[in-house]
Amino acid sequence: MPTTSNFGWNTPADTDLVKDGALAIRTLGNNIDTSLVDLKGGTTGQVLSKASNSDLDYTWVTTDDANAIQNAIVDAKGDLIAASANDTPARLAVGNNGETLVADSGTTTGLRWQGNFAAGKNKIINGDFRINQRNFTSITTTAQYGFDRWALGNAGNFGTVTYTPENFTLGSAPVAGYEGEKFARIVTSGQTQNGVRTALRQPIESVRTFANSTVTVSFWAKAASGTPKIAVNLEQQFGTGGSPSANVDNYLGQATLTTSWARYSVTGSIASISGKTIGTNNNDLLMVHLVVSAGSDFNSSTGSLGIQSNTFDIWGVQVEAGSVATAFQTATGTLAGELQAAQRYYYRTATTAAYGIVCNSGFTTSTTNYQGACVLPVPMRVNATSVEYANLEVLDSANVAYAVTAVTLNAQATNTISSPAFTIAGATAGRFGYVRGSNNTAAYLGFNAEL
Repeated sequence: MPTTSNFGWNTPADTDLVKDGALAIRTLGNNIDTSLVDLKGGTTGQVLSKASNSDLDYTWVTTDDANAIQNAIVDAKGDLIAASANDTPARLAVGNNGETLVADSGTTTGLRWQGNFAAGKNKIINGDFRINQRNFTSITTTAQYGFDRWALGNAGNFGTVTYTPENFTLGSAPVAGYEGEKFARIVTSGQTQNGVRTALRQPIESVRTFANSTVTVSFWAKAASGTPKIAVNLEQQFGTGGSPSANVDNYLGQATLTTSWARYSVTGSIASISGKTIGTNNNDLLMVHLVVSAGSDFNSSTGSLGIQSNTFDIWGVQVEAGSVATAFQTATGTLAGELQAAQRYYYRTATTAAYGIVCNSGFTTSTTNYQGACVLPVPMRVNATSVEYANLEVLDSANVAYAVTAVTLNAQATNTISSPAFTIAGATAGRFGYVRGSNNTAAYLGFNAEL
């Protein structure tokens, strides 16, 4: 009797008598039944597994058999299955929100989660408060800048408010591996009126920034006592001649502080600018407010924060697109880059030498005027709109010094070369010279192009 080529099942020959057909069919069926008996049975959820190298030798097993990846290898949402060696699966625990996966041959699985570092993700300049060109020590007046790009924002009868730079004790900065140097401190007291609002604020250039998108604001903070809150509001301002003329508030939420450093984040939506009009003076912006005290007039923009008397310490501010606070980094990622980014808005040339040079090119145009040409290290946002100075004198080519009594800007300036006019007395016209400290180590000349 012939057999099948693969499994040797008996089949009837072409010459078999018809009367033996039923027997032949039964013989074939029994052969198949015997060969496939291992496929019989099993329970819901089981899978077939080879029992030996023999043909058609199978067994039913549960999904988690010794030859399958076990369910128990993962135990949390987001866990990954990697390998610790050849044919050796291993669990890689899920990382923190916002982290990215990178290869690392030094780890068990050859993989590692790490903070998401992307150039330009943080739209805050000087978020770690390293840059202090103005060398400020204390501010109590509203709208004045302390750390570069960071101003004190106050409204109404704001009682006593003080904004100061503070130093971290070595090793006490809140982020391991990032040794912060300074942080901002706002102290509030004696506030009573509904129109009070006190905030640490930074204007981000262009109202287009984050328009119609989700934004996350994160920062480290602590309070001197209790559990006060910081409210976060991102205010769209459309600039001179823009519409709407009223600012548009985007309240994101509040963070409840403790007396220990901790990172906080709030996430919310920024309104669309569709149908709006941007002004023509290049002063449209997105103002970031970290509000530490506010009367009832500001309930809608602060989540009814309320008036608070406390000491608020703030560091490591980041504003980024998306709904997750990723690892902190400054806007540029380098100290030099951060300084240059800040100098787009404000530049101060200062000296610690008694007669240090602060502007090295110019000439006397009359007995009372010296015209300077001061080269700026980076192009400013616009031509400087104001100038600051202290303890300066002009030294002309005849080695005669003249005290500076006033400094003004003129129309010949550009955003790369400022052209201030220095008021002096008793000079000889037509002499070249330069501007220097007047026997004073605290001399400086500053150019302002802030929003």
